[in-house]
Amino acid sequence: MNAPFDQQEAPFGEAFGPFVTGVFAPVLEEWQLDQLPVEGQIPADLNGVYLRNGPNPRFAPKGMYHPFDGDGMLYSAHFDRGHLVVRNKWVRTEAWHREDATQEACYWGIHQTLKGRLDRPMKDSANTDVIGHAGAAIATWYLAGVPYRIDPVTLETLGPQPDYLPSDSAGMSAHPKVDEETGELMYFNYSDQWPYMWYGVVNADRQLTHHVPIELPANRLPHDMAITQHYSILHDHPVFHDPEAHAAGRHKIVFDSNQATRLGVIPRHGAADSIRWFEFSPAFIYHVVNAWEEGDEVVMVACRYMPARHEDGRYDDARTAKMIGHLMMDARLWRYRMNLRTGACEEQCLDAEHNIEFPGFNTAFTGRHSQWAYLVDHDPNTLRFTGVCKYNTDTGERVAEWSDGHEDCWYSEPWFAPADQPNGEDHGYVITLLWNDRSKEQQLQVFDAQALGQGPIARVFLPHRIPPGFHACWMKPSQIA
Repeated sequence: MNAPFDQQEAPFGEAFGPFVTGVFAPVLEEWQLDQLPVEGQIPADLNGVYLRNGPNPRFAPKGMYHPFDGDGMLYSAHFDRGHLVVRNKWVRTEAWHREDATQEACYWGIHQTLKGRLDRPMKDSANTDVIGHAGAAIATWYLAGVPYRIDPVTLETLGPQPDYLPSDSAGMSAHPKVDEETGELMYFNYSDQWPYMWYGVVNADRQLTHHVPIELPANRLPHDMAITQHYSILHDHPVFHDPEAHAAGRHKIVFDSNQATRLGVIPRHGAADSIRWFEFSPAFIYHVVNAWEEGDEVVMVACRYMPARHEDGRYDDARTAKMIGHLMMDARLWRYRMNLRTGACEEQCLDAEHNIEFPGFNTAFTGRHSQWAYLVDHDPNTLRFTGVCKYNTDTGERVAEWSDGHEDCWYSEPWFAPADQPNGEDHGYVITLLWNDRSKEQQLQVFDAQALGQGPIARVFLPHRIPPGFHACWMKPSQIA
């Protein structure tokens, strides 16, 4: 069942780089789709909404384009008692409204400027992550911007959420974490000014209840964090701005293998000086799976970026920095342990073979021990997910995998959707989007989470291509206001 390839491959021309042409070319319309053709059957006990965020520029860029530059566009698949509606809609940020008024690009991108530069302003695009909190979806941005509240069903932008931030100049990192038992949201902010990081807690009523400075040795470019039942885990990686480029007003990443990766464990409502730092091998972590407490230990499972090496085994810092900056993922499933009583720490590679990233799991277990994770196989050369897989994060075992064709397929971040009456952690479904570049088909795929390797139990065929994007989430009916 072929869907039409309804978007020209280079609406802005070929001069802006590879991330705005071909499969990455933006969608220029918003739509609402129902009564879609389905192969297989949508489960009756699948209810809630799958949301996926990603970059989708409206106007020709001012220079070479990076995916973190594009306007945020959300895609949703709303499952309601057997009825499915698929939607897409831009996040109406302040920058989106300004460009809507001028009908042209008003901002520069990562290749041309720095956040906070007044003569070449950078767009806060809310294009990176999306997470459910206090009845709404929250869209966030890579370089720590203003969080935007979104209606998870209609995708209407409800507006910025300033109550999450201590001041107009503050921001929120791309990957806040929500404790579904308490309703609290934890986040960090970072900048190139001392103390370089801040840590905040927002309660279930959307009020900022805790915010403290976290002093780092210098500017850093952290991406993710983790929480447990009583602690938050903040990241200090040897990844930062190149000093000369920064002085010239340009964004350029440096990786320094002479410095350790540090993970800081702070009580959820702890003072700034209560954080404890643990040192590990130099690396970078784009994305965490989950974290929890085991006695005196805090345990975190993540996708650890594998630093590039020269032929003689030495770290190739320049190559590593280029890979991080160009989203060329080479990551392995990794476990970190930090003993809060003795100060001891250790790290372990759980699967040395597979390059996997963009993890999802049953978010009811956020901050508590979880066994199962759902990830993508990653093309190391570009932002392409070639298949989906399931891991036992206790053992590192790859228990299931699926792809419609590693050479042709572009998946989105998969996310776990619990069945209506779940009887276990993995009792439910895995949802993802798939573009097949050979057959020119766009699908929404639904898997049985306990039998992912048997392939989709439902394939929903969409009449529009969905460009590759970043992060997704699942919101249960009880999480939707």
